[in-house]
Amino acid sequence: MIEVAEQHWGTLRNACRKIDDPRTPINIFHPVENIIAISLAAIIAGAEGPKSIARWAKNKKEWLETWLDLPEGKTPSRDCIRTFFARVAPAAFQNCFFEWLDGLAQNSEQNGELPIVAIDGKALRHSFDTSKDLRPLHLVSAWVAEHHISLGQVATEKKSNEITAIPVLLEQIDIEGAVVTIDAMGCQKDIASKITLQKGKFVIAVKGNQPTLFETIKSFFDDHWEDGDWSKGRCHRHHTSEQTGSRQGDRYYYVAPIPRREEVFDHWPSVKAIGMVIRVQQEGDDVTEDVRYYILSDDLTGKEFARAVRQHWSIENNCHWQLDVLFHEDASRVRERTLTNNLSWLRRVAISLLRHHPSTDSLKGKRQSAGWNEQFLAETLQFTH
Repeated sequence: MIEVAEQHWGTLRNACRKIDDPRTPINIFHPVENIIAISLAAIIAGAEGPKSIARWAKNKKEWLETWLDLPEGKTPSRDCIRTFFARVAPAAFQNCFFEWLDGLAQNSEQNGELPIVAIDGKALRHSFDTSKDLRPLHLVSAWVAEHHISLGQVATEKKSNEITAIPVLLEQIDIEGAVVTIDAMGCQKDIASKITLQKGKFVIAVKGNQPTLFETIKSFFDDHWEDGDWSKGRCHRHHTSEQTGSRQGDRYYYVAPIPRREEVFDHWPSVKAIGMVIRVQQEGDDVTEDVRYYILSDDLTGKEFARAVRQHWSIENNCHWQLDVLFHEDASRVRERTLTNNLSWLRRVAISLLRHHPSTDSLKGKRQSAGWNEQFLAETLQFTH
C-alpha cells in the first residue's frame, strides 16, 4: 500500500480547515479537508463531476484510508460533494491552495527573469441554461507561465464583464515584481494603474476599443518605420525565426518610449513605453502579415518584450486548451455557477500538479498513469516522501 507523507498532506489539510464550512452543522459528516483532497485526487485520476468523484472515492476507499480519517469508513456521496462545492465561496476555496501551490513555484528552476502572469478569460460553453436565461459562465484567470500555476480566477456572466472582473482578480493575487500580460479587453486606465500600484509591471495589448490610443501608437510606428534607421528616436528591437515543416515564421519586436508630445498619454500616467509586434508567416508563395500594438509600464528591452508577448499565450496553450481537450471542461453541462467555478479551479490545480510531476510523459499520459497507479497519483499530489 502506498504511504502518504504527512508533511505534504498536512500543509493542504491545515489550509482546508481554515475555510468557513458552508454546510449546516446538523448535516456535517465528512470534514472539509476530506472532500477537497478526495475531489482533487479524483479529478487528477480522471473524474469530471460530483458523481464520478464519488464513484472513484468508493472504489479507492482502501487507499484513501491509509492517509485520510474516513468517518465510519465511508467516502463522501455525490450529494455531499455537490452541496459543498455549490456553497463554498470560490475566493476562500482558491485561497486554501495558494501556500501549497507556492511551494511548487519555489521548487521550480529560477532563471533570474521576472515572472510572467498572464490574465485571460475562458468561456465554459455548455454551462448555459436557456430555461433560466443563463449564458455560458466566463472565467477570468491568472496563470504563471514559467511555473504552469494558476493564481486565481473570477467568474463573470459574459466576456464584456472582464473589465470589472480583472480588478477583482488582481486584488486576490500577488503580482509584486511580476510582468502582467493582458489582451485588449483589459486595456483600461484603471487596470493599468492598479497593476503599478500593486508594484507589478504590465504589457497590455491595444486594439480598437481604445481608438485614440491605438491610432496614436500606430501612427508613431508607421512614421518611424518609414525612417528606416530609427534616427528620429530610440527603439529596442528583437527578432525571432521559427521553421515548422514547410512554414517559416518570423516575429519582429519593437519597443520605444512614449512620445511625450502626444496628449493621449497624459491620461495614461502608468504607461512608459509602447510596443509593436510584426508577425510574418510564409508557406510556399503564400505570405501573411499581422501587426499588433501594446502599452508597457517599463521601457523593456526587445528580448524582454518578446518574452512577455510569447509567454502570454501559455495560458491558452498550456491551460485553457488542456482544460477542454484533456478535462473536457467545455463539454461540461454543470450549470450551477458556484459549483462550476470551484470544479474548474480544481481542474486548474490538477494541471499544475500533473505538469510538475517529473515524468517526461505527456499531460494526457500522466493523467492516465495517475488513474491507474496509486504511487504515481501520490507523487502527483506531492504526498510522497
